[in-house]
Amino acid sequence: MGKNKLKKFADMDTFRCALQYPREVLLNEGFPYRGTWNGGFFPLSGPVTLELGCGKGEYTVALAKANPGRNYIGVDIKGARLWSGAKEVEEQGIANAAFLRTEIENIDRFFGPEEVDEIWITFPDPQMQKTRKRLTSTRFLQMYGRFLKKGGVVNLKTDSPFLFEYTKRVAELNGFEILSITDDLYGSGMADPVSSITTYYESQWLSRGKKIKLISMRPANFDDLKEPEISDIEKDDYRAYTRHTPMNS
Repeated sequence: MGKNKLKKFADMDTFRCALQYPREVLLNEGFPYRGTWNGGFFPLSGPVTLELGCGKGEYTVALAKANPGRNYIGVDIKGARLWSGAKEVEEQGIANAAFLRTEIENIDRFFGPEEVDEIWITFPDPQMQKTRKRLTSTRFLQMYGRFLKKGGVVNLKTDSPFLFEYTKRVAELNGFEILSITDDLYGSGMADPVSSITTYYESQWLSRGKKIKLISMRPANFDDLKEPEISDIEKDDYRAYTRHTPMNS
């Protein structure tokens, strides 16, 4: 492990905004702010927005700066990635942003019922072969339902045609209200100050000519969700591009 990565890990241990709870720590110690993010962690109460798979944290930080009356939490398992956003939050004293280092599979252990107002899922691995690992699968949606407020919104921003179509079918099959949808965010003119925030990984896909897709949906309920038939959805044609490490080539 390089010295730079070791330094980032050491920094993360000192950042108040960085809460590190890998599974073994979570199971052994629990999480102290579950149900009390407002007032317990954040000094000011406000609607809570969760970003899953936040990477370097650009979305979380930009949203927090633009909306001081709301609280934002970015989630990722890679501490060296989270360091970038956490460092900016610490240095600039951004009080309404936090980062949670943990596996998303355990996300429902960190929030109480109806504690989260909105979820952003930004450029996740589409998991074309593994339904249970897709962050918009019924498995994860039911998990989100344990802490998302009634009427809460789930947003997906992705470069993946496969994941976009799959998520649209999940929403349609289960009667979700689709608030906005586009398979070409920047070409459609639908981009707004929130959806147009560009992350490091998004810029990589844009530089390769990939169109960015967005779907915002309001689940009607999370009971008895059904998985759609997807055998006819064409798989992405650029699976060789890595989504887990910086794309320098």
